[in-house]
Amino acid sequence: MSNAPQPAQSAQPKIGPNDILRFFLELFAIVSLGIFGFTAFALPWPGILVGIGAPALAILLWGLFRSPKAVFRVDPFVKALVEIAVFSSAAIAWWIMGQPVVAVVFAVIAAVSGIINGRKELAG
Repeated sequence: MSNAPQPAQSAQPKIGPNDILRFFLELFAIVSLGIFGFTAFALPWPGILVGIGAPALAILLWGLFRSPKAVFRVDPFVKALVEIAVFSSAAIAWWIMGQPVVAVVFAVIAAVSGIINGRKELAG
């Protein structure tokens, strides 16, 4: 029997394996959009603009609407739309770059992870 105070449960969010997977999916999507911009468009101006702009837009959308500490608190369905937009744009980028296997594998993993996370969010 210890008299030490118990830490508050709400202070630390519970991070599970799917949350870690989702973090790496986000990083992969952002890096993919950057690679796409620099390789699919002619350098210097269209390639640099898309290579920096596409990941920046994805980061902005994710930070405003989808991150755990999002600026705007929105409905879970809006969060899902933002997530689908970012992840599908990364999968389409891989498809356009001639890597359909990477595109399909990423899309399937992102979809399954999104479904698991969505069910968790809707459950409360």
